[in-house]
Amino acid sequence: MFTIGYIGTNYIPLVPNKYARFVLYGLQTYGIGLFGFGEWIIGHECGHGAFSPYNWVNDLVGWIIHSYLMLPYFSWKFSHAKHHQATGNMRRDTVFIPSTKDELLASQHTNDIYEAMHDTPIWSLTKIIGQQLGGLQLYLATNATGQPYPGWSRIGKSHYNPSSPVFEPNQWWYIVLSDIGIISTLTVVYLWYSTYGWFNVMINWFLPWLWVNHWLVFVTFLQHTDPTLPHYEPDQWNFAKGAAATIDREFGFVGQHIFHDIIETHVLHHYVSRIPFYHGREATEAIKKVMGEHYRHTDESMWVSLWKVMRSCQFVDGEDGVLMFRNTNHIGVGAGEKL
Repeated sequence: MFTIGYIGTNYIPLVPNKYARFVLYGLQTYGIGLFGFGEWIIGHECGHGAFSPYNWVNDLVGWIIHSYLMLPYFSWKFSHAKHHQATGNMRRDTVFIPSTKDELLASQHTNDIYEAMHDTPIWSLTKIIGQQLGGLQLYLATNATGQPYPGWSRIGKSHYNPSSPVFEPNQWWYIVLSDIGIISTLTVVYLWYSTYGWFNVMINWFLPWLWVNHWLVFVTFLQHTDPTLPHYEPDQWNFAKGAAATIDREFGFVGQHIFHDIIETHVLHHYVSRIPFYHGREATEAIKKVMGEHYRHTDESMWVSLWKVMRSCQFVDGEDGVLMFRNTNHIGVGAGEKL
């Protein structure tokens, strides 16, 4: 990341053509963002105790990495651990909890614009853009797509609030430490801006940070959202079912060498989260033999999958506590069925 920033900052201004400079600066921010998400994945490994056998090393490295990327490390670590403990459980999972059929109908009846637009392609495109640019920050600030926690305001459920119902009382000071990390980064960025100016900060930190936000939502959303993946009511859920309700996808060279196989070995990661990423493929081959047809994998382009998923996975519905994705525009799974 430093090398890309150094070369871009010092040598792109020497290019005489302004359009060429625009393209090169775009490539600079994109490249830093790619490796920035790779860095986030290392912090994610720390949160699972998969980076080092020493917990203090995991937490120190994870706190520094995630704070630099404006992610509250301990807050994420604790809520993410609950996600792994209850993946696919409609009442206990902590992120990407889909609407039920009844919840979708209720939102239609109270919002005329949503009722008229929600099944149109332009609405799906708008939702994708909003999700990729601001989805992570909305989740951190308001617990969007998480559990509702009746009686709590959106800000009260924030990952920045030590008293949030997302966390246990004994985790209070860790959340404060997460907030200190965020404040420290904002302070450094302000000093950076004061010393080198807004353009330097924009191309070396802010726009790459937006790319990291995009990649994080892009990857995690598609790991847990697909027409073939079930969700469960508590009486039908168990850990093995929940871990199997994830999917491995392929992202080529970037996925394997920059994103540390987080996309290609995610099912395994949900069964044994402390296996380091560099053993992920070997361990995935092992669990395939046990899971058989229950192992989910696709090599479809993830960009194509993002559009398909947004169009076909609008709510969940089912019987006997097993809920599958459905939609109101009659495409994919559930095609032809009516609400």
